[in-house]
Amino acid sequence: MDAESLRLAERLLPSTYIKQAREADANRRVKIHQLLEKRKCPDEGWDDQTIEGFLVDLAKMDSNNFPANCGVGEREARIFSGLVAQRHYRFGHGIGRSGDISEVQPKAAGSSLLNKLTNAMVLDLIRRIGIRGTQACLVMPMATGMTVMMTLLSLRDIRPQAKYVLWPRIDQKSCLKAIVTAGYQVVVVENVLEGDELRTDVAALREKVSTLGPENVAAILTTTSCFAPRGIDRLEEVAKICKEHNIPHIINNAYGLQSTKCLHHIQQAAKVGRVDAFIQSTDKNFMVPVGGAVVAGFDAQFMENIGKKYPGRASVTPVMDLFITLLSMGVQGYTSLMSQRTDQMEYLRTRLGEVAATFNLQLLQTKNNPISMGLTIPKGAGTELGSQLFLRGVSGVRVVTPHQVKTVAGITLKGWGAHHPNYPQGYLTAAAALGMAKGDIETFVARLEKCLKKLCDKLRERGRETDENSVGS
Repeated sequence: MDAESLRLAERLLPSTYIKQAREADANRRVKIHQLLEKRKCPDEGWDDQTIEGFLVDLAKMDSNNFPANCGVGEREARIFSGLVAQRHYRFGHGIGRSGDISEVQPKAAGSSLLNKLTNAMVLDLIRRIGIRGTQACLVMPMATGMTVMMTLLSLRDIRPQAKYVLWPRIDQKSCLKAIVTAGYQVVVVENVLEGDELRTDVAALREKVSTLGPENVAAILTTTSCFAPRGIDRLEEVAKICKEHNIPHIINNAYGLQSTKCLHHIQQAAKVGRVDAFIQSTDKNFMVPVGGAVVAGFDAQFMENIGKKYPGRASVTPVMDLFITLLSMGVQGYTSLMSQRTDQMEYLRTRLGEVAATFNLQLLQTKNNPISMGLTIPKGAGTELGSQLFLRGVSGVRVVTPHQVKTVAGITLKGWGAHHPNYPQGYLTAAAALGMAKGDIETFVARLEKCLKKLCDKLRERGRETDENSVGS
């Protein structure tokens, strides 16, 4: 209630009760005032009631929720279902306007304010967790692959003649499709095998730049977070090449925002060379539903150009999900989750090392991958182990066998899944991502051990049958 309503309520209730209510409401209003004034992610998370109350206040600012509103346009945020209206807190206009996703909508002041605040909070958080030089960011209402595509499209204005994107290989379909959909030709740069780990072939990258001509290269698209045994790209060295030859550098940081190691490499790359943008998923890094991404960078004008490439308005849902989550977590909540994730990574490594010793397997040594790890699988196992785990409720595990071939967006890659045409052995990967609990690891390891025992017994039985058949023949 406002001050006048509370004053009038004193005619009906004892003033001490009203005073308590007034003080509680004032405490909530202080949080909102600080957010509007400082435009930073709160240190401590808010309670749900405060967040809901703020959302209701913001929704009241949109024209579709004005009591006397008379909409005669084709888009008036009319919502048929009460359940849908409730699910979206009665926000119906979306964000942005035709030609600029960050532009304020006259009919949607509340939605526009929510969008501005969310972008400001994300920028503040990115700076505070490690990438201090970040100048601007945009929360995009689309997942990582589409956001990479939009970012690449934004380069056409500054490099209209360039037609190639150099891509240190990562076996993930979205990356390839983003490049091709943006209208560029993919130049695959194969990785170098260093022990168990795959790293960027910087020499080959330099050779491609020289052969194609720097002016013909639209960008180099590197990667931080990825499935083992691939490590983080050598961002600093690539950034130096980009600075030397004036080539844009885009980083696919899909789920790297949760990793201090990935953050450090991005910050250092921008310090010693060139980084135009780094892109990350909202669901992987902030524990919200799939549907959004954050593109951030060290040049506010370039971020603005990306926003202007978005055609039409956009759904407010991914932004609202992130808005609610950031207010609920606060900076302390997020950094605590990051710390817990690091601990779980080490615990997962320990437990998989024990599994490796039990079944005479090998835990792949990939020190430059801070989120994912690989465990070799029994020879002859194929992809059967992955199917067994999935049937037992284990999701997220990838089983890779050598010599698979895959064609994506017209590009054929040998050794698909392994990020290399000749990786020497099959393996499975598991990741310690934000929100994973110790109990998840224990359940996974217990089911993995059961599946491995069953599979090893089956492989031994096959071996005996083969030997018997050989003797009989």
